[in-house]
Amino acid sequence: MFGFTFGSTLIFFIVLYLLGSIKILREYERGVIFRLGRLLAKAKGPGIILVFFPIDRMVKVSLRTIVLDIPPQDVITRDNVSIKVNAVTYFRVVDANKSVVAVENFLFATSQMAQTTLRSVLGQTELDGLLSERDKINHKLQEIIDKQTDVWGIKVSNVEVKHIDLPQEMQRAMAKQAEAERERRAKVIRAEGEFQAAAKLVDAAKLMGDHPMALQLRYLQTLVEVAAEKNSTTLFPIPIDLIKPFLEKGK
Repeated sequence: MFGFTFGSTLIFFIVLYLLGSIKILREYERGVIFRLGRLLAKAKGPGIILVFFPIDRMVKVSLRTIVLDIPPQDVITRDNVSIKVNAVTYFRVVDANKSVVAVENFLFATSQMAQTTLRSVLGQTELDGLLSERDKINHKLQEIIDKQTDVWGIKVSNVEVKHIDLPQEMQRAMAKQAEAERERRAKVIRAEGEFQAAAKLVDAAKLMGDHPMALQLRYLQTLVEVAAEKNSTTLFPIPIDLIKPFLEKGK
């Protein structure tokens, strides 16, 4: 009776131990297993895996893309302008074993790497280039951070500079510069319009000089335009050639 009870108890604990060793990992999760302190060659999962406590210890790692916000950084640009810049980094774990073994905390390490790289790259860029070549700077940041975090099993897919906080004095200076540029363009466009109008008038004068009847037709068109305004007084230009014979006859 005692043996039966002991055997049943032993089987019960064995079953309980096996059930406790069963772990379920989701599709985006991997389990990094350390057996007696040594790393197993391949991360486990997804699905059902066995973790035999206490000889096994599992570190669960997510493979989903992580969106990391880089807090505002004080940056002095190449042309000595002090600004505040914040950005966002998109990355994910591609090698679960490296992300656990090669670095203590890959999330914190990636954040610090992104902050220092942001200050370094923007410090070598002039303010005008930072404002006008945002895509080029984003691509450069992504390449540098991705190369430095590759040894941690991290893949940086994108880095975006979100906001650039300029000093008030610089904002006012840029507003004045933009207003002056708009005025310059308006004056250039107005001058080009007057130049083109003068050129057309010269062409019209040459045409009327070669064809005198064109001037007469222009007189008649002007009369029609004046009459359409319903004015009380109408001026009718009469070509001098029409009355010239009468003048000569009266002499």
